[in-house]
Amino acid sequence: MNRKLGFACHFLLWAYMFLSPLPFWRGTGITFGQYLMYCLDPLFLMIVFYLNYLYLTPKFFVSGKHRYDLLINVILVISLGIILNYWKEFTNALYSVPGRHLDALDYFSRTLRDSLNFAIFAAGSTALALARRYVTADNALKESEAARAKSEYLTLRSQINPHFLLNTLNNIYALTAIDQERAQDAIQQLSKMLRHMLYDNQESEVLLSDEVQFLENYINLMKIRLSQNVDVTFVPQIARPDVKVAPLIFISLVENAFKHGISPTEPSFVHINLVSMCNEITFSIENSNHPKTSQDRSGHGIGLNQVQRRLELAYPEHYTWTKGVSADGKIYTSTIHIQL
Repeated sequence: MNRKLGFACHFLLWAYMFLSPLPFWRGTGITFGQYLMYCLDPLFLMIVFYLNYLYLTPKFFVSGKHRYDLLINVILVISLGIILNYWKEFTNALYSVPGRHLDALDYFSRTLRDSLNFAIFAAGSTALALARRYVTADNALKESEAARAKSEYLTLRSQINPHFLLNTLNNIYALTAIDQERAQDAIQQLSKMLRHMLYDNQESEVLLSDEVQFLENYINLMKIRLSQNVDVTFVPQIARPDVKVAPLIFISLVENAFKHGISPTEPSFVHINLVSMCNEITFSIENSNHPKTSQDRSGHGIGLNQVQRRLELAYPEHYTWTKGVSADGKIYTSTIHIQL
């Protein structure tokens, strides 16, 4: 569409340059052949314009050879100015156009005038070529950045799967030693989550209701192996069921809450809330804080780093994420607010 618009603008410009003298020549007796002879003036303007636009500016000016570009243009506009004046005199003589005899000063002033017109067109075409090159380069850069961001986004999504599966399979493995029937239920829960990860995860956005169901399956799976002294709640409030969100954005936060918020000996809690109203989503987690020891390096913070990067790629400048530990070090909170 932009190319067609540009072509139309060029066409209208030169149609105006070639046809605009006709209303003033109407009734003067100028023949079509004489008109064609006078068309050398706009033809020279066209040559100056496109010679700079298509060749001189890209070859010399853009590459930093400004002196060569200036020298060629000075020679070009002066030469065309001289040729044009002699051509006009030849045309007037050929068609016996009355007029006074021109002296050297007249030739010089007319040549200077026409050369300045050519110079103006040369400068304008150079500026237009530079603007076009800038826009093209800027668009290419944006496309390159978008392609790189998309590639990085897909890579991050593929990295989530094995990280998530590793934690979940460890939980099921621990459960098999306690209760085989419940382990089978856990595997069924896992199959539902895998279906979401294998199919819905391939889309750039999924229904928030599907993502909520995925989180509920994961939380139910985690609760199977927890003791009675752990309080786990998940409260989703979705005002609009058709709201969409980037897939698997929140699962790493939930994983992190269960990893650091559960103690085998002390009372613990994980409270998760998700609120969706209009075009806003707020996901918050509050959990008891039981940090890993320096010897336990499982995970290495990969999940949270992925959350940060995925938020930047999926919702640039449209999200806030606040997180931290309370002053007494006993409670960890994390809240993501997304403007859709």
